[in-house]
Amino acid sequence: MSELLLVRHGETEWSRSGRHTGLTDIPLTEHGEQQAEALRPLLAGRRIAAVLASPFKRAVRTAELAGLDPEPDPDLHEWDYGGYEGVTTDEIHRTRPEWYLWDDGVPPGAAGHPGETAAQVGARADRVLARIAPLLGDPDGGDVVLVAHAHFLRVLTARRLGLPPTAGALFRLDTATVSRIGTEHGRPALVAWNLPPSADSGRGRGDERVGTGPGAETGR
Repeated sequence: MSELLLVRHGETEWSRSGRHTGLTDIPLTEHGEQQAEALRPLLAGRRIAAVLASPFKRAVRTAELAGLDPEPDPDLHEWDYGGYEGVTTDEIHRTRPEWYLWDDGVPPGAAGHPGETAAQVGARADRVLARIAPLLGDPDGGDVVLVAHAHFLRVLTARRLGLPPTAGALFRLDTATVSRIGTEHGRPALVAWNLPPSADSGRGRGDERVGTGPGAETGR
């Protein structure tokens, strides 16, 4: 049965410093490009039916360096952080000590950054899942790869598992990691999560692992 592979893009200057990066289109750092290239052996041995990527350069470049041929999908862009675009969580906590994205959302920002609720991000995730459902349901098909951003992929994971969008808070994602959602008894189930290439290379589909990697960031 096909699996859904989720790839978070490599490091950027803003992900390294913890700044919320929603609609700002910034490139990978040199380290981020190295991270992306390191994904190539992991993905090369899989039979892939489709690769969709966020249209932002950090995701498209990650896909390309990983040896994939991505098709941009606008619904895969990151959470629009509105007035918190480019701001770190520590900076937000100076005026809102109890702020938590998953519970409190974001304020509107400047033109082009209206902000999104978790429900709105979830609606985008649902559209993506609906489009790829025929591919995932094809017993003779290959895997579907989504290359995108941490908060969006966390919401999409929650929706794939039948959970509300805010349950994405439970699924941490680090830069340049691969996660796999397969099935058990016909129902979506996590197979592997947040794995860097060194942890996942050469492992078979039956290996169930949950891992964490360096650069623990909750989104962006």
